[in-house]
Amino acid sequence: MARKVCVVVTARPSYARIKTALQALNAHPQVELQLVVAASAIIERYGNVASIMEEDGFRVSARVHSLLEGDTLIGTAKSTGIGMSELATVFDHLRPDVVVTVADRYETLATAAAAAYCNVPLAHIQGGEITGSIDEKVRHAVTKLADLHFVSTSRARDYVIRMGEHPDRVFKTGCPSIDIARQVLENPRPGYNPLEEYGGVGPSLDLSKGFIVVMQHPVTTEVDETLENIRETVEAVKCLTVPAIWFWPNVDAGADVVSKLLRTEREHGALNNVHFFRNMRPEDFLYTLLECKCLVGNSSVAIREAAFLGVPTVNIGNRQRYRERGHNVIDVNYDRAAIIDAIEASMANGRYEVDEIYGDGTAGIKIAEILATAPLSIDKHLSYVDQA
Repeated sequence: MARKVCVVVTARPSYARIKTALQALNAHPQVELQLVVAASAIIERYGNVASIMEEDGFRVSARVHSLLEGDTLIGTAKSTGIGMSELATVFDHLRPDVVVTVADRYETLATAAAAAYCNVPLAHIQGGEITGSIDEKVRHAVTKLADLHFVSTSRARDYVIRMGEHPDRVFKTGCPSIDIARQVLENPRPGYNPLEEYGGVGPSLDLSKGFIVVMQHPVTTEVDETLENIRETVEAVKCLTVPAIWFWPNVDAGADVVSKLLRTEREHGALNNVHFFRNMRPEDFLYTLLECKCLVGNSSVAIREAAFLGVPTVNIGNRQRYRERGHNVIDVNYDRAAIIDAIEASMANGRYEVDEIYGDGTAGIKIAEILATAPLSIDKHLSYVDQA
């Protein structure tokens, strides 16, 4: 009998972090893939990831409306509770053999808690990483709720084991998003222009002589400083002559503040060198990165995929403060002058060598095989005590 593997995707970045594993699971003869799409992943203004997944050939088993309107701290907390309640109902209906959750968002915590209290074994992708923000607390909490762990780096595996997880249940697979990055490197599309394929919003830009990409999300633990922090990046980008492609922020507390500032600046013609996008297919997003001269902001993409692609990166602020990183990253504070200097230095440096710090491009197949065959009993997980 095929093992029922239920994968929960809740946000725009989660799909890229799991796509190649989904493909491998869908093709595995011993697996029945159950795909649950929830929260912002089914909402149009956040890119409607569910529709992209269906266009890619996946069948959605359930859609879960769990996102409370309003990007606030209390909205985040309440959305977590709604997600836990709704996902418990879905798991009771689908009866999966194992649930898979990705990364460190509040929806991930809801997925993990619902599975754990339904006595469904839980697999977690991207545990053991240190960042310094609220995401780190969520990530570690999910680790303690999970039974199987698919980590990206050796340091992450060590941290998960030191948290008390049995070594036999902690697998260093790399990150599935690196699989897509490898595919992009091996099949380049020189001169790729996302404006022609996706449209977006903003002035028509000539990207032929180079452009930068901006991805800056609000930081939950700095929500009161969101406007001040994002304004420094906006002012820095306005001072540059190079065109910029700016991706809308994730649905986190403070996102409305970021969105309002960007709309105001755009409508007043202050960002005439910037074109905006909500979402792209994972492959097209990485083709865009591969073509850019520098990635700017605080997204983990700068640390993961950009390292593999060799894309020069300016990381702003504290959101990725403690995460393992490659040589492609320059760290700066929320200061427009420092941001401008770092962008110019990054563009002058040019492309870096491939860095496999987060994987070699084979994670999806590894994860699918383990999910299809690994013992799912939680006894060893619950009883393990480090005797060292």
